[in-house]
Amino acid sequence: MQKITILGLGYIGLPTAITLADAGFTVTGFDTNAEVVNILNTGRIHIVEPGLADALKRSMDGGRLTFTHELRESEVFYIAVPTPFFSEMGRISADLSYVSSAAEMVGKVIREGNLVILESTVPPRTTKMLSEIIEKTSGLREGQFYMAHCPERVIPGNMLSELKNNDRIIGGRTKEAGERAKAIYERVLVGGKVRLTDDLTAEMCKLTENTFRDVNIAFANELSIICDELGIDVFNLISLANCHPRVKILNPGVGVGGHCIAVDPWFIYEQFPEEAKLIYAARLRNDAKPRYVADRVSKAVAGKKKPVVAVLGLSYKPDVDDLRESPSIELCHELMQRGLTVVACEPFVPGDVSGIANLPLEEAIDRCDFAVVTLAHTAFREKKELIASKPYYDCVGLMKH
Repeated sequence: MQKITILGLGYIGLPTAITLADAGFTVTGFDTNAEVVNILNTGRIHIVEPGLADALKRSMDGGRLTFTHELRESEVFYIAVPTPFFSEMGRISADLSYVSSAAEMVGKVIREGNLVILESTVPPRTTKMLSEIIEKTSGLREGQFYMAHCPERVIPGNMLSELKNNDRIIGGRTKEAGERAKAIYERVLVGGKVRLTDDLTAEMCKLTENTFRDVNIAFANELSIICDELGIDVFNLISLANCHPRVKILNPGVGVGGHCIAVDPWFIYEQFPEEAKLIYAARLRNDAKPRYVADRVSKAVAGKKKPVVAVLGLSYKPDVDDLRESPSIELCHELMQRGLTVVACEPFVPGDVSGIANLPLEEAIDRCDFAVVTLAHTAFREKKELIASKPYYDCVGLMKH
């Protein structure tokens, strides 16, 4: 199988398309957003990721990568579209409309012998559901086409390396589907290994990985609140505790963001609300952290006349432009709802963000009465003395460590 089409050209789909083309496949990137397709066809990228623009140019110059907003026949279809969540009547559920729509589109062009690989992170049993959608749309039976789930396992800022060096979990709906998918990933991987399983286990594996991190971060965030009450440095405490050979506590922050860790635990909880008590408690703790930080900041500026607060960092992690589920943005809105004037500095995103004035660091510090460090951007590490010129609350330990 040499001809591959990627459905979805966002943070996962685009690097995946480029990596497959770099491995020698003939790749077509498909997206319903014509503007994204037009940008990519000019050789530019619409996301921030180190090395991605150069890799895109190599693949396009080599004639192995093209982009379109019209889905056509292919030998392999990758589905790499978003799987957000929504809240309805107090219940949080996965929004599977994007993956369902992608499956319907594939069903209209798929041919016997084709392979479909779902890379989007999904709740248990979604791969089976998509296979049934393709069957219904195409008229083919599973067995006439092949279906597998291979959840992405990359982190923004290091995607091109991790796509080639991280182990990949492949869950085939059938043994042959898994073997066909394995043959593709083995041509891509340099340092990582392919590990075969069934589709249900693969779905749970990705959710388990991110839920583990969410629970660990919740513990760290809870420690930070307790340490505030005790008046001790939580980052020093964690460093000392991690000297134990069997302890590895993550660092706290302003909350948990991004499209994975802040979302995936809900995919387990929505199907198992009675069993997932710890998972639910961790989600509540992490979701509440921006409000806790807002409480601390409000107390710190109480009594000041029309105080201005500068929030330093709006993306969900250091040195990326990804704003999805960002707890820093939620913090800004919390402070604004309390009547405070808020400015921000997010060097990786041009212009204002979600109604928040986004300023250069020097201007943000100059205008503010109080600063909140929410991310350890390299640009902030290099300007710690400037930040320290104003009273501040450090959520991530940037100023001391």
